[in-house]
Amino acid sequence: MSRPLGLLRPFRLLRPRARLVPSLALSAVLLSASVPTAGAADGLGDPVFPSLGNTGYRVLGYDLAFDYRAGPRTVDGTAVLTVRPDRALARLDLDALGLAVRAVRVDGRPAGFAAHDEKLTVTPARPFRPGAVARLTVEYTADPRAALPHTGWVPTPDGFAVAGQPNSAHTVFPCNDHPSDKARFTISVTAPDALRGVANGELTATERRGDGRTTRRYVSREPMATELVQVSVGDYTVRERTGPHGLPLRDVVPTARAAELEPALALTPGQLAWAEAHLGPFPFETYGLLPANTDDPAAFAFTGLETQTLTLYKPNFLRQAEPAIGSHMMHELVHSWFGNSVSPARWSDLWLNEGHADFYGLLYRYERGWPDAWGYTTLTDRMRYLYGLGDQWRHDSGPVASPTAADLFDSQRYTGGALVLFALREKVGAAAFDRIERAFLRTYRSGNATTEDYVRTASAVSGQDLRGFLDDWLYGLRTPPMPGHPDWVVGPVGLAGAAPGAPGAPVPGASLWESGAAEAGGPAVARGSGTL
Repeated sequence: MSRPLGLLRPFRLLRPRARLVPSLALSAVLLSASVPTAGAADGLGDPVFPSLGNTGYRVLGYDLAFDYRAGPRTVDGTAVLTVRPDRALARLDLDALGLAVRAVRVDGRPAGFAAHDEKLTVTPARPFRPGAVARLTVEYTADPRAALPHTGWVPTPDGFAVAGQPNSAHTVFPCNDHPSDKARFTISVTAPDALRGVANGELTATERRGDGRTTRRYVSREPMATELVQVSVGDYTVRERTGPHGLPLRDVVPTARAAELEPALALTPGQLAWAEAHLGPFPFETYGLLPANTDDPAAFAFTGLETQTLTLYKPNFLRQAEPAIGSHMMHELVHSWFGNSVSPARWSDLWLNEGHADFYGLLYRYERGWPDAWGYTTLTDRMRYLYGLGDQWRHDSGPVASPTAADLFDSQRYTGGALVLFALREKVGAAAFDRIERAFLRTYRSGNATTEDYVRTASAVSGQDLRGFLDDWLYGLRTPPMPGHPDWVVGPVGLAGAAPGAPGAPVPGASLWESGAAEAGGPAVARGSGTL
Protein backbone atom coordinates (compact mmCIF):
# COMPACT_ATOMS: atom_id res chain seq x y z
CA MET A 1 0.00 0.00 0.00
CA SER A 2 1.34 3.44 -0.88
CA ARG A 3 2.03 5.79 1.99
CA PRO A 4 -0.27 8.82 2.33
CA LEU A 5 0.90 11.74 0.23
CA GLY A 6 0.09 14.15 3.03
CA LEU A 7 2.95 12.75 5.04
CA LEU A 8 5.40 13.50 2.27
CA ARG A 9 4.33 17.08 1.59
CA PRO A 10 3.17 18.71 4.83
CA PHE A 11 1.11 21.86 4.49
CA ARG A 12 3.31 24.92 4.88
CA LEU A 13 1.58 27.86 6.50
CA LEU A 14 3.20 31.16 5.62
CA ARG A 15 3.50 33.50 8.59
CA PRO A 16 4.93 37.03 8.70
CA ARG A 17 8.36 37.30 10.26
CA ALA A 18 8.72 39.22 13.49
CA ARG A 19 10.28 42.67 13.22
CA LEU A 20 13.97 42.47 13.97
CA VAL A 21 15.36 44.43 16.91
CA PRO A 22 17.49 47.14 15.29
CA SER A 23 19.48 48.08 18.36
CA LEU A 24 22.41 46.01 19.58
CA ALA A 25 22.10 47.56 23.03
CA LEU A 26 19.06 45.49 23.99
CA SER A 27 19.88 44.02 27.40
CA ALA A 28 17.80 40.88 27.14
CA VAL A 29 15.23 39.19 24.96
CA LEU A 30 13.04 36.66 26.75
CA LEU A 31 11.73 33.92 24.48
CA SER A 32 8.56 33.57 26.48
CA ALA A 33 5.81 31.00 26.68
CA SER A 34 3.33 33.57 25.43
CA VAL A 35 4.89 33.64 21.98
CA PRO A 36 2.62 31.87 19.46
CA THR A 37 3.64 28.56 17.96
CA ALA A 38 5.79 28.81 14.86
CA GLY A 39 4.35 27.92 11.48
CA ALA A 40 5.76 25.23 9.23
CA ALA A 41 7.41 27.84 7.03
CA ASP A 42 9.72 28.68 9.95
CA GLY A 43 11.09 25.14 10.23
CA LEU A 44 12.20 22.15 8.20
CA GLY A 45 8.65 20.95 7.55
CA ASP A 46 9.11 17.67 9.42
CA PRO A 47 5.93 15.57 9.04
CA VAL A 48 5.49 15.43 12.83
CA PHE A 49 6.99 18.75 14.03
CA PRO A 50 6.96 21.11 11.02
CA SER A 51 8.39 24.10 12.91
CA LEU A 52 11.43 22.29 14.33
CA GLY A 53 14.81 22.95 12.80
CA ASN A 54 15.91 25.58 10.33
CA THR A 55 17.02 25.75 6.72
CA GLY A 56 20.02 27.46 5.15
CA TYR A 57 22.85 26.06 7.26
CA ARG A 58 24.27 23.06 9.08
CA VAL A 59 25.73 23.04 12.58
CA LEU A 60 29.20 21.50 12.69
CA GLY A 61 29.67 21.75 16.43
CA TYR A 62 28.33 23.05 19.73
CA ASP A 63 30.51 24.32 22.57
CA LEU A 64 28.10 24.71 25.47
CA ALA A 65 28.79 26.14 28.94
CA PHE A 66 26.32 25.85 31.81
CA ASP A 67 26.91 27.68 35.11
CA TYR A 68 24.46 26.59 37.83
CA ARG A 69 23.65 29.25 40.44
CA ALA A 70 22.46 27.40 43.54
CA GLY A 71 20.94 30.46 45.22
CA PRO A 72 18.38 31.45 42.58
CA ARG A 73 18.55 27.92 41.06
CA THR A 74 19.09 29.37 37.60
CA VAL A 75 21.59 28.56 34.87
CA ASP A 76 23.79 31.04 33.04
CA GLY A 77 24.51 29.59 29.63
CA THR A 78 26.83 30.29 26.73
CA ALA A 79 26.29 28.45 23.47
CA VAL A 80 28.91 28.68 20.72
CA LEU A 81 27.67 27.18 17.46
CA THR A 82 29.99 26.56 14.54
CA VAL A 83 27.79 26.74 11.45
CA ARG A 84 28.26 26.39 7.70
CA PRO A 85 25.66 28.22 5.57
CA ASP A 86 24.69 26.52 2.33
CA ARG A 87 23.67 29.81 0.73
CA ALA A 88 24.04 33.53 1.33
CA LEU A 89 22.01 34.51 4.39
CA ALA A 90 21.23 37.97 5.66
CA ARG A 91 20.09 36.28 8.90
CA LEU A 92 19.47 32.82 10.29
CA ASP A 93 17.15 31.26 12.81
CA LEU A 94 17.91 29.12 15.83
CA ASP A 95 15.32 27.19 17.82
CA ALA A 96 14.97 28.69 21.29
CA LEU A 97 12.25 28.95 23.94
CA GLY A 98 12.28 30.28 27.51
CA LEU A 99 15.85 31.64 27.30
CA ALA A 100 16.64 35.18 28.48
CA VAL A 101 19.16 36.13 25.80
CA ARG A 102 21.66 38.82 26.84
CA ALA A 103 23.97 39.03 23.87
CA VAL A 104 24.67 37.48 20.46
CA ARG A 105 27.91 37.65 18.51
CA VAL A 106 28.89 36.36 15.08
CA ASP A 107 32.61 35.75 14.67
CA GLY A 108 33.20 37.94 17.72
CA ARG A 109 31.17 40.90 16.47
CA PRO A 110 27.88 41.98 18.10
CA ALA A 111 24.86 40.87 16.08
CA GLY A 112 21.20 41.82 16.09
CA PHE A 113 18.76 39.30 17.51
CA ALA A 114 15.02 38.99 17.90
CA ALA A 115 12.53 36.48 19.27
CA HIS A 116 9.56 35.17 17.33
CA ASP A 117 7.56 32.01 17.82
CA GLU A 118 10.09 29.49 19.21
CA LYS A 119 12.92 31.01 17.18
CA LEU A 120 15.83 33.35 17.78
CA THR A 121 16.67 35.27 14.60
CA VAL A 122 20.31 36.35 14.35
CA THR A 123 21.27 39.18 12.02
CA PRO A 124 25.03 39.73 11.66
CA ALA A 125 26.72 42.97 10.64
CA ARG A 126 27.64 41.28 7.36
CA PRO A 127 25.65 38.50 5.67
CA PHE A 128 26.64 34.88 6.11
CA ARG A 129 28.50 33.65 3.04
CA PRO A 130 27.77 30.23 1.51
CA GLY A 131 30.29 27.63 2.63
CA ALA A 132 32.10 30.06 4.96
CA VAL A 133 32.20 28.66 8.51
CA ALA A 134 30.93 31.12 11.13
CA ARG A 135 30.80 31.05 14.94
CA LEU A 136 27.62 32.18 16.68
CA THR A 137 27.85 32.94 20.38
CA VAL A 138 24.65 33.29 22.43
CA GLU A 139 24.74 34.31 26.09
CA TYR A 140 21.59 33.68 28.08
CA THR A 141 20.02 32.73 31.40
CA ALA A 142 17.48 29.96 31.95
CA ASP A 143 15.30 28.91 34.86
CA PRO A 144 14.83 25.11 34.92
CA ARG A 145 11.60 25.60 36.91
CA ALA A 146 10.02 28.02 34.44
CA ALA A 147 6.52 27.21 33.27
CA LEU A 148 6.69 26.66 29.50
CA PRO A 149 4.42 24.93 26.96
CA HIS A 150 7.05 22.17 26.92
CA THR A 151 10.46 21.91 28.52
CA GLY A 152 13.63 19.85 28.45
CA TRP A 153 14.59 20.80 32.00
CA VAL A 154 14.13 18.33 34.86
CA PRO A 155 14.39 20.29 38.15
CA THR A 156 15.71 18.35 41.13
CA PRO A 157 16.04 19.38 44.78
CA ASP A 158 19.74 20.13 44.34
CA GLY A 159 20.03 20.99 40.66
CA PHE A 160 18.64 19.68 37.38
CA ALA A 161 18.88 17.13 34.60
CA VAL A 162 17.85 17.34 30.94
CA ALA A 163 15.26 15.40 28.92
CA GLY A 164 14.98 17.14 25.56
CA GLN A 165 13.30 14.44 23.48
CA PRO A 166 11.63 15.07 21.12
CA ASN A 167 11.26 18.84 20.69
CA SER A 168 12.51 20.54 23.84
CA ALA A 169 16.32 20.71 23.64
CA HIS A 170 15.91 24.33 22.54
CA THR A 171 14.49 25.20 25.97
CA VAL A 172 17.94 24.28 27.36
CA PHE A 173 20.23 25.83 24.73
CA PRO A 174 19.70 27.59 21.38
CA CYS A 175 20.17 25.10 18.58
CA ASN A 176 19.05 23.67 15.27
CA ASP A 177 16.71 21.33 17.12
CA HIS A 178 16.15 18.50 14.69
CA PRO A 179 17.85 15.07 14.69
CA SER A 180 18.80 15.40 11.03
CA ASP A 181 21.42 18.02 11.96
CA LYS A 182 23.77 16.02 14.20
CA ALA A 183 26.93 17.76 15.37
CA ARG A 184 29.96 17.45 17.64
CA PHE A 185 29.47 18.56 21.24
CA THR A 186 31.73 19.90 23.95
CA ILE A 187 29.97 20.72 27.22
CA SER A 188 31.31 22.53 30.29
CA VAL A 189 29.36 22.45 33.54
CA THR A 190 30.14 24.73 36.47
CA ALA A 191 28.60 23.98 39.87
CA PRO A 192 29.24 24.63 43.57
CA ASP A 193 32.01 22.41 44.95
CA ALA A 194 29.47 20.46 47.03
CA LEU A 195 27.73 19.39 43.82
CA ARG A 196 28.91 17.77 40.59
CA GLY A 197 28.19 18.80 37.01
CA VAL A 198 28.07 16.02 34.42
CA ALA A 199 27.33 15.73 30.71
CA ASN A 200 27.53 13.37 27.73
CA GLY A 201 30.87 11.95 26.67
CA GLU A 202 34.23 11.80 28.41
CA LEU A 203 35.49 14.06 31.18
CA THR A 204 38.54 15.83 29.75
CA ALA A 205 39.24 18.61 32.26
CA THR A 206 38.41 19.65 35.83
CA GLU A 207 39.09 23.21 37.00
CA ARG A 208 38.78 24.33 40.63
CA ARG A 209 37.90 27.97 40.25
CA GLY A 210 38.88 29.04 43.76
CA ASP A 211 35.53 30.68 44.48
CA GLY A 212 33.72 27.61 45.75
CA ARG A 213 32.85 26.37 42.25
CA THR A 214 34.26 23.71 39.94
CA THR A 215 34.05 23.46 36.16
CA ARG A 216 34.12 20.10 34.40
CA ARG A 217 34.51 19.78 30.65
CA TYR A 218 33.15 16.85 28.62
CA VAL A 219 33.76 15.92 24.99
CA SER A 220 31.66 13.61 22.82
CA ARG A 221 33.68 11.86 20.13
CA GLU A 222 30.74 10.98 17.93
CA PRO A 223 28.18 13.44 16.53
CA MET A 224 24.97 13.79 18.49
CA ALA A 225 21.40 14.92 17.88
CA THR A 226 20.28 17.83 20.03
CA GLU A 227 17.49 15.79 21.64
CA LEU A 228 20.13 13.40 23.08
CA VAL A 229 22.09 16.02 25.05
CA GLN A 230 22.39 15.36 28.78
CA VAL A 231 23.54 17.90 31.37
CA SER A 232 22.97 17.45 35.08
CA VAL A 233 23.99 19.03 38.37
CA GLY A 234 23.45 17.45 41.77
CA ASP A 235 24.98 15.71 44.77
CA TYR A 236 26.30 12.87 42.65
CA THR A 237 28.90 10.15 43.02
CA VAL A 238 30.58 8.72 39.93
CA ARG A 239 30.94 4.94 39.85
CA GLU A 240 33.35 3.58 37.26
CA ARG A 241 33.69 0.01 36.00
CA THR A 242 34.82 -1.78 32.86
CA GLY A 243 32.62 -3.23 30.13
CA PRO A 244 33.37 -5.62 27.27
CA HIS A 245 36.66 -5.07 25.43
CA GLY A 246 37.76 -2.60 28.12
CA LEU A 247 34.94 -0.12 27.44
CA PRO A 248 34.94 2.51 30.23
CA LEU A 249 31.60 2.60 32.04
CA ARG A 250 30.51 5.59 34.10
CA ASP A 251 27.42 5.74 36.28
CA VAL A 252 26.41 9.03 37.90
CA VAL A 253 24.29 8.31 40.98
CA PRO A 254 22.81 10.36 43.84
CA THR A 255 25.39 10.00 46.61
CA ALA A 256 22.84 9.09 49.27
CA ARG A 257 21.46 6.28 47.08
CA ALA A 258 24.64 4.83 45.58
CA ALA A 259 24.56 1.63 47.65
CA GLU A 260 20.92 0.79 46.99
CA LEU A 261 21.29 1.38 43.23
CA GLU A 262 24.49 -0.62 42.84
CA PRO A 263 22.78 -3.98 42.04
CA ALA A 264 21.08 -2.42 39.00
CA LEU A 265 24.19 -0.56 37.86
CA ALA A 266 26.25 -3.74 38.03
CA LEU A 267 24.04 -5.32 35.34
CA THR A 268 25.37 -3.11 32.53
CA PRO A 269 28.53 -5.07 31.56
CA GLY A 270 26.55 -8.27 30.98
CA GLN A 271 23.85 -6.41 29.07
CA LEU A 272 26.47 -4.81 26.86
CA ALA A 273 28.00 -8.20 26.04
CA TRP A 274 24.56 -9.51 25.00
CA ALA A 275 23.79 -6.44 22.89
CA GLU A 276 27.17 -6.53 21.12
CA ALA A 277 26.62 -10.19 20.24
CA HIS A 278 23.48 -9.16 18.35
CA LEU A 279 24.35 -5.69 17.03
CA GLY A 280 28.12 -5.45 16.80
CA PRO A 281 30.61 -3.27 18.70
CA PHE A 282 29.28 -0.55 20.99
CA PRO A 283 29.38 2.68 18.95
CA PHE A 284 30.50 5.19 21.62
CA GLU A 285 33.43 5.93 23.92
CA THR A 286 31.60 5.19 27.17
CA TYR A 287 28.22 4.23 28.61
CA GLY A 288 26.46 4.57 31.93
CA LEU A 289 23.30 5.41 33.81
CA LEU A 290 22.18 8.67 35.41
CA PRO A 291 19.45 8.10 37.99
CA ALA A 292 18.41 11.75 38.36
CA ASN A 293 18.23 12.89 41.96
CA THR A 294 14.43 13.06 42.14
CA ASP A 295 11.51 10.77 42.89
CA ASP A 296 8.93 13.35 41.87
CA PRO A 297 6.41 11.44 39.72
CA ALA A 298 5.92 14.61 37.67
CA ALA A 299 9.63 15.10 36.98
CA PHE A 300 9.32 13.35 33.64
CA ALA A 301 6.65 11.07 32.22
CA PHE A 302 8.79 8.02 31.48
CA THR A 303 11.22 5.70 33.24
CA GLY A 304 14.34 6.00 31.11
CA LEU A 305 15.60 8.20 28.29
CA GLU A 306 18.51 7.32 26.01
CA THR A 307 20.52 10.54 26.30
CA GLN A 308 23.77 9.66 24.51
CA THR A 309 26.32 7.70 26.61
CA LEU A 310 24.45 8.58 29.84
CA THR A 311 20.92 7.17 30.06
CA LEU A 312 18.53 9.11 32.28
CA TYR A 313 16.44 7.11 34.78
CA LYS A 314 14.15 7.54 37.74
CA PRO A 315 15.99 6.07 40.76
CA ASN A 316 13.06 4.14 42.22
CA PHE A 317 12.64 2.12 39.03
CA LEU A 318 16.20 0.81 39.38
CA ARG A 319 15.58 -0.40 42.94
CA GLN A 320 13.58 -3.37 41.62
CA ALA A 321 14.88 -6.89 41.03
CA GLU A 322 16.57 -7.70 37.72
CA PRO A 323 13.57 -9.50 36.10
CA ALA A 324 11.50 -6.33 36.61
CA ILE A 325 14.03 -3.93 35.06
CA GLY A 326 16.38 -5.91 32.82
CA SER A 327 14.25 -5.80 29.68
CA HIS A 328 13.73 -2.06 29.94
CA MET A 329 17.44 -1.47 30.61
CA MET A 330 18.17 -3.42 27.44
CA HIS A 331 15.64 -1.26 25.57
CA GLU A 332 17.52 1.90 26.56
CA LEU A 333 20.92 0.34 25.86
CA VAL A 334 19.86 -0.74 22.34
CA HIS A 335 19.11 2.92 21.62
CA SER A 336 22.88 3.45 21.59
CA TRP A 337 22.76 1.71 18.20
CA PHE A 338 19.23 2.50 17.00
CA GLY A 339 18.44 6.15 17.72
CA ASN A 340 21.78 7.52 18.93
CA SER A 341 24.40 6.17 16.51
CA VAL A 342 21.85 5.86 13.68
CA SER A 343 19.39 8.70 14.29
CA PRO A 344 16.06 9.25 12.55
CA ALA A 345 16.12 11.59 9.59
CA ARG A 346 12.53 12.62 10.40
CA TRP A 347 10.43 12.13 13.49
CA SER A 348 8.12 9.89 11.45
CA ASP A 349 11.06 7.44 11.38
CA LEU A 350 10.85 7.02 15.17
CA TRP A 351 9.69 3.41 14.87
CA LEU A 352 13.24 2.55 13.78
CA ASN A 353 14.42 3.64 17.24
CA GLU A 354 11.63 2.34 19.41
CA GLY A 355 10.64 -0.75 17.45
CA HIS A 356 14.21 -2.04 17.54
CA ALA A 357 14.65 -1.16 21.22
CA ASP A 358 11.47 -3.03 22.13
CA PHE A 359 12.29 -5.98 19.85
CA TYR A 360 15.67 -6.61 21.45
CA GLY A 361 14.39 -5.76 24.92
CA LEU A 362 11.73 -8.45 24.57
CA LEU A 363 14.18 -10.92 23.02
CA TYR A 364 16.49 -10.37 25.99
CA ARG A 365 13.62 -10.92 28.43
CA TYR A 366 12.56 -14.24 27.00
CA GLU A 367 16.11 -15.52 26.60
CA ARG A 368 16.61 -14.84 30.29
CA GLY A 369 13.43 -16.72 31.14
CA TRP A 370 11.46 -13.81 32.60
CA PRO A 371 7.69 -13.93 31.92
CA ASP A 372 6.23 -10.61 30.82
CA ALA A 373 3.31 -8.77 32.41
CA TRP A 374 0.88 -10.92 30.40
CA GLY A 375 2.54 -14.18 31.43
CA TYR A 376 4.11 -14.89 28.03
CA THR A 377 7.50 -16.57 28.02
CA THR A 378 8.39 -16.54 24.30
CA LEU A 379 8.70 -13.82 21.70
CA THR A 380 6.42 -15.72 19.32
CA ASP A 381 3.60 -15.92 21.86
CA ARG A 382 3.89 -12.21 22.67
CA MET A 383 3.93 -11.26 19.00
CA ARG A 384 0.86 -13.39 18.34
CA TYR A 385 -0.95 -11.50 21.09
CA LEU A 386 0.14 -8.14 19.67
CA TYR A 387 -0.82 -9.25 16.16
CA GLY A 388 -4.39 -9.62 17.38
CA LEU A 389 -4.40 -5.94 18.38
CA GLY A 390 -2.93 -4.78 15.06
CA ASP A 391 -6.03 -3.34 13.39
CA GLN A 392 -7.18 -1.66 16.58
CA TRP A 393 -3.82 0.07 17.01
CA ARG A 394 -3.81 1.15 13.36
CA HIS A 395 -7.31 2.54 13.86
CA ASP A 396 -6.39 4.37 17.08
CA SER A 397 -2.83 5.49 16.27
CA GLY A 398 -2.40 5.19 12.53
CA PRO A 399 0.13 3.00 10.73
CA VAL A 400 3.44 2.25 12.43
CA ALA A 401 5.49 4.72 10.33
CA SER A 402 2.84 7.46 10.11
CA PRO A 403 2.74 9.10 13.54
CA THR A 404 1.43 12.50 14.52
CA ALA A 405 2.76 14.69 17.33
CA ALA A 406 -0.13 13.55 19.52
CA ASP A 407 0.55 9.81 19.15
CA LEU A 408 4.28 9.82 18.41
CA PHE A 409 5.18 8.00 21.62
CA ASP A 410 2.38 5.49 21.95
CA SER A 411 2.62 1.71 21.72
CA GLN A 412 2.28 1.61 17.93
CA ARG A 413 5.80 2.99 17.50
CA TYR A 414 7.17 0.61 20.15
CA THR A 415 5.71 -2.89 20.26
CA GLY A 416 3.94 -2.11 16.98
CA GLY A 417 7.37 -1.50 15.48
CA ALA A 418 8.69 -4.66 17.11
CA LEU A 419 5.87 -6.59 15.42
CA VAL A 420 7.02 -5.26 12.02
CA LEU A 421 10.55 -6.47 12.72
CA PHE A 422 9.25 -9.85 13.82
CA ALA A 423 7.29 -10.12 10.56
CA LEU A 424 10.43 -9.25 8.59
CA ARG A 425 12.42 -11.91 10.44
CA GLU A 426 9.73 -14.49 9.76
CA LYS A 427 9.78 -13.47 6.08
CA VAL A 428 13.54 -13.62 5.44
CA GLY A 429 14.75 -15.95 8.21
CA ALA A 430 16.75 -15.21 11.35
CA ALA A 431 20.18 -15.32 9.68
CA ALA A 432 19.23 -12.87 6.92
CA PHE A 433 17.51 -10.63 9.46
CA ASP A 434 20.71 -10.42 11.53
CA ARG A 435 22.70 -9.51 8.41
CA ILE A 436 20.18 -6.77 7.58
CA GLU A 437 20.49 -5.28 11.05
CA ARG A 438 24.27 -5.17 11.05
CA ALA A 439 24.46 -3.84 7.49
CA PHE A 440 22.04 -1.05 8.34
CA LEU A 441 24.02 -0.08 11.46
CA ARG A 442 27.33 -0.12 9.57
CA THR A 443 26.04 1.91 6.65
CA TYR A 444 24.44 4.69 8.66
CA ARG A 445 26.68 4.76 11.75
CA SER A 446 27.09 8.25 13.22
CA GLY A 447 24.50 9.60 10.79
CA ASN A 448 20.81 9.59 9.99
CA ALA A 449 18.54 7.13 8.23
CA THR A 450 14.99 7.07 6.94
CA THR A 451 12.46 4.29 6.87
CA GLU A 452 13.16 4.05 3.14
CA ASP A 453 16.86 3.52 3.90
CA TYR A 454 15.99 0.57 6.11
CA VAL A 455 13.70 -0.94 3.47
CA ARG A 456 16.42 -0.58 0.81
CA THR A 457 18.98 -2.22 3.08
CA ALA A 458 16.62 -5.09 3.87
CA SER A 459 15.95 -5.70 0.17
CA ALA A 460 19.62 -5.53 -0.83
CA VAL A 461 20.91 -7.80 1.94
CA SER A 462 18.12 -10.38 1.73
CA GLY A 463 18.14 -10.53 -2.08
CA GLN A 464 14.37 -9.99 -2.10
CA ASP A 465 12.36 -6.96 -3.13
CA LEU A 466 10.76 -6.20 0.23
CA ARG A 467 9.32 -2.81 -0.67
CA GLY A 468 5.72 -3.95 -1.03
CA PHE A 469 5.91 -6.26 1.97
CA LEU A 470 7.30 -3.64 4.35
CA ASP A 471 5.20 -0.87 2.86
CA ASP A 472 2.06 -2.77 3.86
CA TRP A 473 3.39 -3.40 7.36
CA LEU A 474 4.59 0.16 7.92
CA TYR A 475 1.92 2.22 6.16
CA GLY A 476 -1.11 -0.03 5.68
CA LEU A 477 -4.41 0.67 7.40
CA ARG A 478 -4.98 -3.07 7.97
CA THR A 479 -2.61 -5.59 9.50
CA PRO A 480 -1.07 -7.86 6.80
CA PRO A 481 -0.87 -11.65 7.12
CA MET A 482 1.99 -12.84 9.33
CA PRO A 483 4.52 -14.88 7.32
CA GLY A 484 4.69 -18.50 8.49
CA HIS A 485 1.65 -18.16 10.74
CA PRO A 486 -1.53 -18.48 8.64
CA ASP A 487 -3.50 -19.31 11.80
CA TRP A 488 -2.86 -15.94 13.46
CA VAL A 489 -6.00 -13.81 13.64
CA VAL A 490 -6.42 -10.04 13.89
CA GLY A 491 -9.11 -8.95 16.34
CA PRO A 492 -11.99 -6.68 15.32
CA VAL A 493 -11.82 -2.90 15.60
CA GLY A 494 -14.05 -1.29 18.16
CA LEU A 495 -12.90 -2.80 21.45
CA ALA A 496 -10.37 -0.08 22.34
CA GLY A 497 -9.77 -0.05 26.08
CA ALA A 498 -11.31 -3.48 26.57
CA ALA A 499 -8.40 -5.48 25.24
CA PRO A 500 -5.42 -5.65 27.62
CA GLY A 501 -2.42 -3.99 26.05
CA ALA A 502 -4.37 -1.53 23.94
CA PRO A 503 -2.85 1.98 24.13
CA GLY A 504 -3.63 3.46 27.52
CA ALA A 505 -5.28 0.30 28.93
CA PRO A 506 -4.28 -1.08 32.35
CA VAL A 507 -1.84 -3.95 32.21
CA PRO A 508 -2.97 -7.16 33.97
CA GLY A 509 -0.35 -8.39 36.39
CA ALA A 510 1.80 -5.27 35.94
CA SER A 511 3.60 -3.56 38.78
CA LEU A 512 2.07 -0.51 40.42
CA TRP A 513 4.55 1.63 38.51
CA GLU A 514 3.53 0.08 35.20
CA SER A 515 -0.17 0.45 35.94
CA GLY A 516 0.30 4.10 36.84
CA ALA A 517 2.21 4.68 33.63
CA ALA A 518 -0.49 2.98 31.59
CA GLU A 519 -3.17 5.15 33.14
CA ALA A 520 -1.17 8.25 32.28
CA GLY A 521 -1.12 7.21 28.61
CA GLY A 522 1.03 8.78 25.90
CA PRO A 523 4.76 8.93 26.50
CA ALA A 524 4.64 7.10 29.84
CA VAL A 525 3.29 3.96 28.21
CA ALA A 526 5.30 4.29 25.05
CA ARG A 527 8.76 4.92 26.42
CA GLY A 528 9.23 1.35 27.52
CA SER A 529 7.17 1.59 30.71
CA GLY A 530 4.72 -1.27 30.90
CA THR A 531 5.25 -2.63 27.40
CA LEU A 532 8.28 -4.85 28.06
